[in-house]
Amino acid sequence: MNPWTTHDAEYEAVLGRLSAIAEQNGYALNKDRKRVEKVVGLMTENFVSTGDCYCPCKQSHPLNQAADALCPCPTWMEEIGKTGHCSCSLFFKRKEGRKAS
Repeated sequence: MNPWTTHDAEYEAVLGRLSAIAEQNGYALNKDRKRVEKVVGLMTENFVSTGDCYCPCKQSHPLNQAADALCPCPTWMEEIGKTGHCSCSLFFKRKEGRKAS
């Protein structure tokens, strides 16, 4: 059970989508399960309410669909290139020889 969302099926769908995006781009999701649960759980809440995966780390409050970024955000690859992870700490550069989690 994820403490950040009550929408278990939607959470699994969003997590699966993000895992696939990470894998397709040579990245990995954060190994910190609690961080992933929080970011993806909050994103799931955004998805349930809007139909889109708005980044919870870069959203305004209340959510502004006209201005807030969808995940992955437009700068995620640049952020990973600079720091090894995106600003949400959801996507990480995969270390050599390490498979995506």
